[in-house]
Amino acid sequence: MLANHEGKKIPSVVFHTRVGDAWKDVSTDELFNGKTVVVFSLPGAFTPTCSSTHLPRYNELAAEFKQNGVDDILCVSVNDTFVMNAWKADQEAENITVIPDGNGEFTQGMGMLVSKNGLGFGDRSWRYSMLVKNGVVEKMFIEPEKDGDPFEVSDADTMLKHINPSWQDNPSVAVFSKPGCPFCAKAKQALQDKGIKYEEIVLGKDATTVSVRAITGKTSVPQVFIGGRYIGGSEELDQYLAS
Repeated sequence: MLANHEGKKIPSVVFHTRVGDAWKDVSTDELFNGKTVVVFSLPGAFTPTCSSTHLPRYNELAAEFKQNGVDDILCVSVNDTFVMNAWKADQEAENITVIPDGNGEFTQGMGMLVSKNGLGFGDRSWRYSMLVKNGVVEKMFIEPEKDGDPFEVSDADTMLKHINPSWQDNPSVAVFSKPGCPFCAKAKQALQDKGIKYEEIVLGKDATTVSVRAITGKTSVPQVFIGGRYIGGSEELDQYLAS
């Protein structure tokens, strides 16, 4: 049975990391002492659930964690520093500090080191998350011990709701735009004036008019989506925001 370390100090470990072209050893004292830290640990960089959901959502909600008193978000995996750094760059996870537990010392100390020999992975981390305050584990969310790779409780939303029970997620917003488009600038400004965060999908860089036409049936920009709902262009957005 996997161990729950709530109320206990985290293991004292030195991580061997690579910053640019230089090696840099980082201790758990540096990472946790005097700080409120959220940790999520996963079986491996570049693996499906880790890449599609676990890491991206923590990265997306990093500002929300910050507003709720979290100093840093650490992603731990039994991988080497080169793999972890490449994965972070590939995921564009600039809000996450990736921690290479290459020898599995930290994960073993947490009682979360498990065999993934059946997949050819060797020993890896079980999936879990935890809230650590000044080096002491306050809360752990450990995935249920069952076959496969369960992902039910260690997600970013569950952790945020634990930290702040009144927290509510805002709908995701996406804006298709293109450089030099005055209506795109107008739509983005309207969202900013309302304090609404959005992801911008720039035509010619992130997508083409083929994508816009396939999704909306139109070729003009901007095209705005909020919470899975198609809003339309800048005029439709103004009407939506005024309602």
